[in-house]
Amino acid sequence: MSHCPDVPVHVSGGFLLLSAWFALESGLKPLALILFAVILHELGHFAVLRLCGAPVQGVRLGTLGAVMKSERSGLSYGAELLALLAGPMTNLLCAAALIVPARAIPELYAAAGTHLALGAFNLLPIRPLDGGQALELLVTWRFGPAAGEQTARLVGFVCAALLCVGLVWLMYESRGNLWLAPPATGLLVVCLRELQGVIRGAHPYRRPLFSEKSRGF
Repeated sequence: MSHCPDVPVHVSGGFLLLSAWFALESGLKPLALILFAVILHELGHFAVLRLCGAPVQGVRLGTLGAVMKSERSGLSYGAELLALLAGPMTNLLCAAALIVPARAIPELYAAAGTHLALGAFNLLPIRPLDGGQALELLVTWRFGPAAGEQTARLVGFVCAALLCVGLVWLMYESRGNLWLAPPATGLLVVCLRELQGVIRGAHPYRRPLFSEKSRGF
């Protein structure tokens, strides 16, 4: 476990193994680009949460990405939505900012593409990605927590299932590209979890982020 100012950072063994495997297969430069984009992504979340007065409890790096834990129950819906979207928007802004200098320095296109891919991926309406949490938050604000939970589960299931099928097809077409296996496995787990919730009307898979009292947007 390492620390950045007052925020513990937990790095799992799976993350280290996956990073080492990626570095051996693709080199250190692509790995550095991805890690730098992830760091900026989390700093986007961190900055907005701190500006809104929400305490950040820690960051965990695992095989399926980074997760920032924070206490957001005291935030308004608008502030929480801003905090959720700050990460992917940081990546998308970085991608846009790199396009112009990349015309003179072609090597920057790889960095721009990395930021674009990370930002777009995290906007997918699949929990625990930022897009999935934002969808749940918006529906909860308008129609209540039950509607938010069920909508997030149904949309997440459909999107995760479609993406999982697409990745499996790509693995077949690419004759067993093993780099598609981790995201395909993660999407399958999400798909099954959300399907179970839709069928059984299960309780949320995580502790609700919202306080019981009403909040303004």
